Amino acid sequence: MITTSIVNVTSYTGLELLRLLSQHPEFSVVSVTARSNAGKTLAEVFPQLQGSSFATLSITEEPEQSELAFVCLPHAAAAASAIQLLQRGTKVVDLSADFRLRDAAQYSTWYNKHTHPAPALLETAIYGLCERYRSRMEGASLVANPGCYATAAILALIPALASETIGRDIIIDAKSGASGAGRSPTQGTHYSDMNEDVSAYSVTGHRHLAEIVQELEAATRDAGNPFDDGLRITFIPHLMPMTRGILATCYADLRRDTTRPIATTDEAIALYKEFYAGEPFIRIVDEPPHTKWTYGSNLCLIYPMVDTRTGRLLVIACLDNLVKGAAGQALQNANRLFGLPETTGLPLMALYP
Repeated sequence: MITTSIVNVTSYTGLELLRLLSQHPEFSVVSVTARSNAGKTLAEVFPQLQGSSFATLSITEEPEQSELAFVCLPHAAAAASAIQLLQRGTKVVDLSADFRLRDAAQYSTWYNKHTHPAPALLETAIYGLCERYRSRMEGASLVANPGCYATAAILALIPALASETIGRDIIIDAKSGASGAGRSPTQGTHYSDMNEDVSAYSVTGHRHLAEIVQELEAATRDAGNPFDDGLRITFIPHLMPMTRGILATCYADLRRDTTRPIATTDEAIALYKEFYAGEPFIRIVDEPPHTKWTYGSNLCLIYPMVDTRTGRLLVIACLDNLVKGAAGQALQNANRLFGLPETTGLPLMALYP
Protein backbone atom coordinates (compact mmCIF):
# COMPACT_ATOMS: atom_id res chain seq x y z
CA MET A 1 0.00 0.00 0.00
CA ILE A 2 1.17 3.54 -0.80
CA THR A 3 0.97 5.74 2.30
CA THR A 4 -1.00 8.91 1.66
CA SER A 5 -1.65 12.23 3.42
CA ILE A 6 -4.37 14.82 2.87
CA VAL A 7 -3.38 18.34 3.87
CA ASN A 8 -6.49 20.35 4.88
CA VAL A 9 -8.90 17.45 4.91
CA THR A 10 -11.83 19.61 6.05
CA SER A 11 -12.04 21.36 2.66
CA TYR A 12 -14.61 20.16 0.15
CA THR A 13 -11.84 18.72 -2.01
CA GLY A 14 -10.21 17.05 1.01
CA LEU A 15 -13.43 15.33 1.99
CA GLU A 16 -14.06 14.32 -1.63
CA LEU A 17 -10.59 12.78 -1.73
CA LEU A 18 -11.48 10.74 1.36
CA ARG A 19 -14.61 9.45 -0.41
CA LEU A 20 -12.63 8.39 -3.46
CA LEU A 21 -9.67 6.99 -1.53
CA SER A 22 -12.00 4.81 0.55
CA GLN A 23 -12.43 2.68 -2.59
CA HIS A 24 -8.82 2.79 -3.75
CA PRO A 25 -6.94 -0.54 -3.60
CA GLU A 26 -3.40 0.93 -3.52
CA PHE A 27 -3.46 4.21 -1.56
CA SER A 28 -3.76 4.07 2.23
CA VAL A 29 -4.61 7.30 4.07
CA VAL A 30 -2.33 7.51 7.12
CA SER A 31 -2.39 11.24 7.86
CA VAL A 32 -4.91 14.08 7.61
CA THR A 33 -4.46 17.69 8.72
CA ALA A 34 -6.67 20.64 9.60
CA ARG A 35 -5.34 23.09 12.14
CA SER A 36 -8.72 24.26 13.43
CA ASN A 37 -9.76 20.65 14.17
CA ALA A 38 -6.42 19.21 15.31
CA GLY A 39 -6.80 16.56 18.00
CA LYS A 40 -10.23 15.41 16.86
CA THR A 41 -11.00 12.27 14.91
CA LEU A 42 -12.47 12.43 11.44
CA ALA A 43 -15.77 10.99 12.68
CA GLU A 44 -16.04 13.77 15.28
CA VAL A 45 -15.78 16.41 12.56
CA PHE A 46 -17.69 14.48 9.89
CA PRO A 47 -20.31 12.20 11.48
CA GLN A 48 -21.06 10.68 8.07
CA LEU A 49 -17.69 8.89 8.37
CA GLN A 50 -18.76 6.88 11.41
CA GLY A 51 -18.19 3.20 10.74
CA SER A 52 -15.74 3.89 7.91
CA SER A 53 -12.09 2.90 7.91
CA PHE A 54 -11.22 6.57 8.43
CA ALA A 55 -13.49 7.18 11.44
CA THR A 56 -10.85 7.01 14.17
CA LEU A 57 -8.04 8.68 12.22
CA SER A 58 -6.80 11.66 14.20
CA ILE A 59 -6.53 15.07 12.60
CA THR A 60 -3.15 16.74 13.15
CA GLU A 61 -1.72 20.19 12.48
CA GLU A 62 1.11 18.91 10.28
CA PRO A 63 1.21 15.85 7.99
CA GLU A 64 3.08 12.75 9.02
CA GLN A 65 5.61 11.11 6.74
CA SER A 66 4.03 9.49 3.70
CA GLU A 67 4.88 8.59 0.13
CA LEU A 68 2.14 10.76 -1.38
CA ALA A 69 0.40 13.94 -0.26
CA PHE A 70 -2.60 15.81 -1.61
CA VAL A 71 -2.37 19.48 -0.67
CA CYS A 72 -5.80 21.16 -0.45
CA LEU A 73 -4.75 24.51 0.99
CA PRO A 74 -5.38 27.97 -0.50
CA HIS A 75 -2.75 29.48 -2.77
CA ALA A 76 0.46 30.68 -1.08
CA ALA A 77 -0.14 28.42 1.94
CA ALA A 78 -0.17 25.42 -0.39
CA ALA A 79 3.26 26.26 -1.83
CA ALA A 80 4.82 26.46 1.64
CA SER A 81 3.39 23.05 2.52
CA ALA A 82 4.44 21.51 -0.79
CA ILE A 83 8.03 22.70 -0.35
CA GLN A 84 8.30 20.97 3.03
CA LEU A 85 6.75 17.77 1.73
CA LEU A 86 9.03 17.63 -1.30
CA GLN A 87 12.06 18.09 0.92
CA ARG A 88 10.97 14.98 2.83
CA GLY A 89 10.83 12.95 -0.38
CA THR A 90 7.03 12.95 -0.62
CA LYS A 91 5.35 13.12 -4.02
CA VAL A 92 2.86 16.00 -4.07
CA VAL A 93 -0.36 16.63 -5.95
CA ASP A 94 -1.20 20.27 -5.25
CA LEU A 95 -4.85 21.23 -5.69
CA SER A 96 -4.19 24.97 -5.32
CA ALA A 97 -3.08 27.35 -8.06
CA ASP A 98 0.47 27.72 -6.80
CA PHE A 99 2.21 25.64 -9.47
CA ARG A 100 -0.17 25.87 -12.42
CA LEU A 101 1.36 28.93 -14.07
CA ARG A 102 4.84 28.56 -15.49
CA ASP A 103 5.64 32.26 -15.23
CA ALA A 104 6.19 33.59 -11.69
CA ALA A 105 5.30 37.11 -12.86
CA GLN A 106 1.94 35.83 -14.14
CA TYR A 107 1.33 34.19 -10.77
CA SER A 108 1.97 37.50 -9.01
CA THR A 109 -0.36 39.32 -11.39
CA TRP A 110 -3.31 36.97 -10.91
CA TYR A 111 -2.90 35.99 -7.25
CA ASN A 112 -3.02 39.12 -5.12
CA LYS A 113 0.46 40.32 -6.05
CA HIS A 114 2.01 37.42 -4.09
CA THR A 115 5.67 36.78 -4.81
CA HIS A 116 5.95 33.09 -5.61
CA PRO A 117 7.84 31.35 -2.77
CA ALA A 118 9.42 28.69 -5.01
CA PRO A 119 9.75 29.92 -8.61
CA ALA A 120 12.31 27.21 -9.42
CA LEU A 121 9.62 24.56 -8.86
CA LEU A 122 7.50 26.11 -11.61
CA GLU A 123 9.98 24.69 -14.11
CA THR A 124 9.61 21.12 -12.87
CA ALA A 125 5.96 21.00 -11.81
CA ILE A 126 3.75 19.08 -14.26
CA TYR A 127 0.40 20.59 -15.18
CA GLY A 128 -1.92 17.79 -14.15
CA LEU A 129 -4.08 17.28 -17.20
CA CYS A 130 -3.47 13.65 -18.11
CA GLU A 131 -5.11 14.09 -21.48
CA ARG A 132 -2.21 16.42 -22.34
CA TYR A 133 0.76 15.55 -20.15
CA ARG A 134 0.46 11.96 -18.97
CA SER A 135 3.82 11.00 -20.50
CA ARG A 136 5.57 13.60 -18.34
CA MET A 137 4.10 12.47 -15.03
CA GLU A 138 5.80 9.17 -14.39
CA GLY A 139 8.82 9.86 -12.25
CA ALA A 140 7.71 13.42 -11.41
CA SER A 141 7.53 14.69 -7.84
CA LEU A 142 5.10 17.61 -8.12
CA VAL A 143 1.83 17.82 -10.05
CA ALA A 144 -0.21 21.01 -10.26
CA ASN A 145 -3.86 20.01 -10.39
CA PRO A 146 -5.72 22.21 -12.92
CA GLY A 147 -8.54 24.54 -11.96
CA CYS A 148 -12.09 23.29 -12.43
CA TYR A 149 -13.14 25.91 -14.98
CA ALA A 150 -9.81 25.53 -16.76
CA THR A 151 -10.24 21.76 -17.05
CA ALA A 152 -13.61 22.10 -18.75
CA ALA A 153 -12.52 24.89 -21.09
CA ILE A 154 -9.19 23.35 -22.09
CA LEU A 155 -10.65 19.92 -22.79
CA ALA A 156 -13.45 21.55 -24.80
CA LEU A 157 -11.15 23.59 -27.04
CA ILE A 158 -7.87 21.72 -27.51
CA PRO A 159 -9.10 19.47 -30.36
CA ALA A 160 -10.40 22.42 -32.36
CA LEU A 161 -7.25 24.49 -31.86
CA ALA A 162 -4.83 21.62 -32.47
CA SER A 163 -6.55 20.84 -35.78
CA GLU A 164 -6.68 24.50 -36.89
CA THR A 165 -10.47 24.31 -36.98
CA ILE A 166 -11.13 27.64 -35.24
CA GLY A 167 -9.67 31.12 -35.15
CA ARG A 168 -8.03 33.02 -32.30
CA ASP A 169 -11.16 34.76 -30.97
CA ILE A 170 -12.87 32.58 -28.36
CA ILE A 171 -15.67 33.19 -25.86
CA ILE A 172 -16.13 30.87 -22.87
CA ASP A 173 -19.38 31.17 -20.93
CA ALA A 174 -19.20 28.93 -17.84
CA LYS A 175 -21.51 28.11 -14.94
CA SER A 176 -20.56 26.48 -11.64
CA GLY A 177 -22.20 25.18 -8.50
CA ALA A 178 -21.55 26.79 -5.12
CA SER A 179 -19.09 24.15 -3.91
CA GLY A 180 -16.52 25.69 -6.25
CA ALA A 181 -16.28 28.61 -3.83
CA GLY A 182 -15.12 26.36 -0.98
CA ARG A 183 -16.52 25.75 2.52
CA SER A 184 -15.86 29.18 3.99
CA PRO A 185 -19.21 31.01 3.78
CA THR A 186 -19.58 34.34 2.00
CA GLN A 187 -22.61 36.50 1.42
CA GLY A 188 -22.78 35.38 -2.19
CA THR A 189 -22.88 31.69 -1.26
CA HIS A 190 -25.46 31.84 1.54
CA TYR A 191 -28.57 29.89 0.56
CA SER A 192 -30.88 32.89 0.83
CA ASP A 193 -28.66 34.94 -1.46
CA MET A 194 -27.89 32.39 -4.17
CA ASN A 195 -31.13 30.41 -4.29
CA GLU A 196 -33.36 31.37 -7.24
CA ASP A 197 -30.49 33.47 -8.60
CA VAL A 198 -27.83 33.36 -11.30
CA SER A 199 -24.96 35.84 -11.30
CA ALA A 200 -21.81 36.53 -13.29
CA TYR A 201 -18.65 37.26 -11.33
CA SER A 202 -14.99 38.11 -11.91
CA VAL A 203 -16.07 39.68 -15.19
CA THR A 204 -12.86 41.71 -15.49
CA GLY A 205 -10.73 38.56 -15.31
CA HIS A 206 -11.12 35.29 -13.44
CA ARG A 207 -7.90 33.67 -12.21
CA HIS A 208 -8.48 30.52 -14.23
CA LEU A 209 -8.21 32.57 -17.42
CA ALA A 210 -4.43 32.68 -17.03
CA GLU A 211 -4.06 28.90 -17.15
CA ILE A 212 -6.66 28.57 -19.88
CA VAL A 213 -4.65 30.91 -22.10
CA GLN A 214 -1.36 29.28 -21.10
CA GLU A 215 -2.49 25.76 -21.95
CA LEU A 216 -4.47 26.53 -25.11
CA GLU A 217 -1.61 28.57 -26.56
CA ALA A 218 0.78 25.73 -25.67
CA ALA A 219 -1.51 23.33 -27.53
CA THR A 220 -1.41 25.45 -30.69
CA ARG A 221 2.40 25.66 -30.50
CA ASP A 222 2.74 21.92 -29.98
CA ALA A 223 0.52 21.33 -33.02
CA GLY A 224 2.78 23.61 -35.06
CA ASN A 225 0.15 26.25 -35.76
CA PRO A 226 0.39 29.09 -33.21
CA PHE A 227 -1.31 32.42 -33.90
CA ASP A 228 1.10 35.29 -34.42
CA ASP A 229 -0.72 37.44 -31.86
CA GLY A 230 -1.77 34.61 -29.57
CA LEU A 231 -5.33 33.78 -28.60
CA ARG A 232 -7.95 36.36 -27.70
CA ILE A 233 -10.17 34.75 -25.06
CA THR A 234 -13.11 36.18 -23.15
CA PHE A 235 -14.05 34.06 -20.13
CA ILE A 236 -17.06 34.85 -17.93
CA PRO A 237 -17.98 32.52 -15.02
CA HIS A 238 -21.42 32.38 -13.39
CA LEU A 239 -22.63 31.09 -10.03
CA MET A 240 -25.60 28.74 -10.19
CA PRO A 241 -27.94 27.68 -7.34
CA MET A 242 -26.70 24.09 -7.26
CA THR A 243 -24.10 22.22 -5.24
CA ARG A 244 -21.90 20.63 -7.91
CA GLY A 245 -21.20 20.88 -11.58
CA ILE A 246 -19.61 23.02 -14.27
CA LEU A 247 -21.08 23.68 -17.70
CA ALA A 248 -18.85 25.57 -20.14
CA THR A 249 -20.17 26.74 -23.50
CA CYS A 250 -17.39 27.84 -25.85
CA TYR A 251 -17.82 29.82 -29.07
CA ALA A 252 -15.32 30.40 -31.89
CA ASP A 253 -15.42 31.22 -35.60
CA LEU A 254 -14.65 28.34 -37.94
CA ARG A 255 -11.63 28.68 -40.19
CA ARG A 256 -11.73 28.03 -43.92
CA ASP A 257 -8.01 28.54 -44.54
CA THR A 258 -7.15 25.16 -43.07
CA THR A 259 -6.35 21.65 -44.24
CA ARG A 260 -9.32 20.23 -42.34
CA PRO A 261 -12.31 22.58 -42.53
CA ILE A 262 -15.37 21.59 -40.53
CA ALA A 263 -18.78 22.36 -41.98
CA THR A 264 -21.25 20.15 -40.08
CA THR A 265 -21.90 18.95 -36.55
CA ASP A 266 -21.25 15.35 -37.64
CA GLU A 267 -17.79 16.37 -38.85
CA ALA A 268 -17.11 18.18 -35.57
CA ILE A 269 -18.16 15.16 -33.52
CA ALA A 270 -15.99 12.88 -35.67
CA LEU A 271 -12.97 15.16 -35.14
CA TYR A 272 -13.46 15.15 -31.37
CA LYS A 273 -14.00 11.40 -31.17
CA GLU A 274 -10.80 10.86 -33.13
CA PHE A 275 -8.82 13.27 -30.93
CA TYR A 276 -10.01 11.71 -27.67
CA ALA A 277 -10.04 8.08 -28.78
CA GLY A 278 -9.00 5.86 -25.89
CA GLU A 279 -9.33 8.55 -23.20
CA PRO A 280 -10.99 6.84 -20.23
CA PHE A 281 -12.73 9.91 -18.79
CA ILE A 282 -13.73 11.82 -21.92
CA ARG A 283 -17.08 11.15 -23.57
CA ILE A 284 -18.08 12.84 -26.82
CA VAL A 285 -21.87 12.97 -26.69
CA ASP A 286 -24.50 13.48 -29.39
CA GLU A 287 -26.61 16.05 -27.54
CA PRO A 288 -25.96 18.92 -25.13
CA PRO A 289 -24.93 17.38 -21.78
CA HIS A 290 -26.37 18.16 -18.36
CA THR A 291 -24.27 18.68 -15.24
CA LYS A 292 -26.33 15.95 -13.56
CA TRP A 293 -24.86 13.48 -16.05
CA THR A 294 -21.44 13.85 -14.40
CA TYR A 295 -22.51 14.24 -10.75
CA GLY A 296 -20.06 12.27 -8.60
CA SER A 297 -18.08 10.84 -11.52
CA ASN A 298 -14.69 11.65 -13.03
CA LEU A 299 -16.12 12.10 -16.52
CA CYS A 300 -15.96 15.14 -18.76
CA LEU A 301 -18.76 15.16 -21.34
CA ILE A 302 -18.19 17.18 -24.52
CA TYR A 303 -20.66 18.10 -27.25
CA PRO A 304 -19.27 19.95 -30.30
CA MET A 305 -21.69 21.41 -32.85
CA VAL A 306 -21.55 23.69 -35.88
CA ASP A 307 -23.85 26.69 -36.12
CA THR A 308 -24.14 26.81 -39.89
CA ARG A 309 -26.01 30.12 -39.81
CA THR A 310 -23.11 32.00 -38.20
CA GLY A 311 -20.20 29.78 -39.21
CA ARG A 312 -19.21 29.14 -35.62
CA LEU A 313 -18.16 26.09 -33.66
CA LEU A 314 -19.92 25.68 -30.33
CA VAL A 315 -18.47 23.26 -27.79
CA ILE A 316 -20.31 22.43 -24.58
CA ALA A 317 -18.37 20.63 -21.85
CA CYS A 318 -19.52 19.61 -18.39
CA LEU A 319 -17.96 17.94 -15.38
CA ASP A 320 -18.30 17.64 -11.62
CA ASN A 321 -16.15 20.45 -10.24
CA LEU A 322 -15.26 18.41 -7.13
CA VAL A 323 -14.31 15.25 -9.05
CA LYS A 324 -12.84 15.74 -12.56
CA GLY A 325 -12.48 19.42 -11.62
CA ALA A 326 -10.57 18.72 -8.39
CA ALA A 327 -10.29 15.56 -6.26
CA GLY A 328 -10.95 13.00 -8.99
CA GLN A 329 -8.44 14.56 -11.32
CA ALA A 330 -5.95 14.71 -8.43
CA LEU A 331 -6.40 10.98 -7.88
CA GLN A 332 -6.08 10.34 -11.62
CA ASN A 333 -2.77 12.23 -11.49
CA ALA A 334 -1.60 10.33 -8.42
CA ASN A 335 -2.35 7.04 -10.15
CA ARG A 336 -0.13 8.20 -12.98
CA LEU A 337 2.66 9.29 -10.63
CA PHE A 338 2.88 5.78 -9.20
CA GLY A 339 2.44 3.89 -12.48
CA LEU A 340 -1.10 2.69 -11.73
CA PRO A 341 -3.94 2.57 -14.27
CA GLU A 342 -5.49 6.04 -14.35
CA THR A 343 -8.96 4.68 -13.72
CA THR A 344 -8.01 2.97 -10.42
CA GLY A 345 -10.46 3.95 -7.68
CA LEU A 346 -12.31 6.46 -9.85
CA PRO A 347 -16.05 6.33 -10.60
CA LEU A 348 -17.28 6.32 -14.18
CA MET A 349 -20.98 6.29 -13.36
CA ALA A 350 -22.71 9.44 -12.15
CA LEU A 351 -25.18 9.61 -9.28
CA TYR A 352 -28.81 10.05 -10.27
CA PRO A 353 -31.08 11.74 -9.46
